[in-house]
Amino acid sequence: MNFSVANFFILQMLLFIPFFLFGSKKEMIVVIDPGHGGRDVGTAYNNINEKDVTLKIGLLLGKYINENLPEVKVIFTRENDIFIPLHQRTAMANQNKADLFISLHANFCDIPSIAGSETFILGLHRSEENLDVAKKENAVILFEEDHTERYEGFDPNLSESYIMFELIQDEFLGQSADFANEIQNQLQNQFTKKDRGVKQAGFLVLRQSSMPSVLIETGFLSNIAEAQYLD
Repeated sequence: MNFSVANFFILQMLLFIPFFLFGSKKEMIVVIDPGHGGRDVGTAYNNINEKDVTLKIGLLLGKYINENLPEVKVIFTRENDIFIPLHQRTAMANQNKADLFISLHANFCDIPSIAGSETFILGLHRSEENLDVAKKENAVILFEEDHTERYEGFDPNLSESYIMFELIQDEFLGQSADFANEIQNQLQNQFTKKDRGVKQAGFLVLRQSSMPSVLIETGFLSNIAEAQYLD
């Protein structure tokens, strides 16, 4: 694991945490969600699994926060290689009254030259590319035996299923967008990493969160340079 990856994420936290601490609450709670896990490998390419990359980044990020920000409590959705259903990840954040939810992922593309990081907030996809990313991440629910009932018949592979996200009114959308923009700005400024921007898409893992939430695609495992960087 390249330590600059974790340094980048802790930089974002340091930039954005004072905004939340401005209120009356003394302790801030951040939920770090390393995507995938267990039987859900996520993207796999050249013997690098997304579930392993996200866990490494997530644990290192949590370690940095604990060492540098004693006023912040870190909760992980997983700390080892286990499968956690999407609805439980969000529920964990809601039950702990978290102030920020960060879901970590890694991307894949059939074109190896494609590279860069992008940060998503909840919303309706504005392009087929964004929809494809959401489909890939939402496909996790197919590992859940009760997904048809749990997600009210939602099929991650059908474009029609995503119409539901048009009706979502997220009161934390503005704060989520601010945090996402800081992430992308610092990526470009500090690491000259290709900025793929802040985007909206229908991610189930963000749908029921009751706090500012982002899903970060940290890089492309299908790009040799980025895969080595992330691994």
